[in-house]
Amino acid sequence: MAEETQEGKAERLFQNFGKKVDKFLEELNEASGKLNKEFEEKFEDLKQAAEKLKGQVENKDRWKDVEASLKRAGKELENAVKAAFKKKEA
Repeated sequence: MAEETQEGKAERLFQNFGKKVDKFLEELNEASGKLNKEFEEKFEDLKQAAEKLKGQVENKDRWKDVEASLKRAGKELENAVKAAFKKKEA
């Protein structure tokens, strides 16, 4: 009879252990899902930031082109003004 009691205790122990393992696995799956969702959100944020940065770089290059064009136009205007005043002096 003492053996049956020990077997019953061992069965209950393993049942409780199994339930705890099942609960742990459920919590692990939930945490994994949450982490995966957070990862996807952060990844989307990074993609949007990269697109924004890419747009800013493209705009910067465009503004460099505009600046270069304005400098050329300024030089041409300067040359035209100089030419106009040289003609007046002559």
